[in-house]
Amino acid sequence: MIISASYKTDVPAFYGNWFLRRIKAGSVNVANPYGGPVRRVSLIPDAVDGFVFWTRNAAPFGSALEHINGAGYPFVLHYTITGYPRELDLATPPAEAAIADFLALSRLWGARRLIWRYDPVLISSMTPKSWHLANFQALAKVLSGATDEVVLSFTHIYRKTRGNLKRAAEAGNFTWDDPIDAEKQALLVELATIANDHGMTASLCGQPDFLGNRLTEARCIDAMRLSEFAGHEISAGKRSHRKGCACAASIDIGGYDTCPHGCVYCYGVQSREKAKDALAGHDATAEILG
Repeated sequence: MIISASYKTDVPAFYGNWFLRRIKAGSVNVANPYGGPVRRVSLIPDAVDGFVFWTRNAAPFGSALEHINGAGYPFVLHYTITGYPRELDLATPPAEAAIADFLALSRLWGARRLIWRYDPVLISSMTPKSWHLANFQALAKVLSGATDEVVLSFTHIYRKTRGNLKRAAEAGNFTWDDPIDAEKQALLVELATIANDHGMTASLCGQPDFLGNRLTEARCIDAMRLSEFAGHEISAGKRSHRKGCACAASIDIGGYDTCPHGCVYCYGVQSREKAKDALAGHDATAEILG
């Protein structure tokens, strides 16, 4: 069983103490977002094939990585660095700080442990195509050699996302756009070419219609990559509930509406105020997050 921590929230940035407590306790409870029963998940080493972490700020999580590595758990880390303006990413670390952390982690754990995420790609009056090309080029140059893969995707405009973007655009006096597919694919191909020039594979998360032309299918939950660190093959099965997802099966132990980073395009948070309240009221001894 592969454990994801978490595409619903940023466990490394905000909930590392809770995570370590659950590891030491040997289990965690996971809420059903559709209202079903709570699921109890074992976290003992024999039950866990590996961890996949997702973050925009791993700096507070260093002791947790040391602990799980010492306990023999394989892990990989998805690290999102976009360098977006504050109007879009209200409270994420500055790109310079995230880059420094990424490079330090790569030196410590190796380039195969870290996956750079430049997603979602959002087109706005502050971040047009030309901005993305220059910004991505600069980021890829400094991260070259520290990872072998960058994951790309265009913003999925869910209902929650649309509402958050509308409010942010009104408050920040900017506009945003959801381009036609041909324009999205063209930009993704240009980004992939830049990535290749800097020694990285460019993979695409959950958007199979844009594959090809230097874009491979992302396996964000990658059993093969985890197998390298486990020292044996991990056979986790395939996740199948989302079209175009090539991930291995996993259990996500996070909770929605708990991440206060303030990314206005986020599908996991209804409002930043709700997420801030959740963090303020968080009990690190609780068996469940969110």
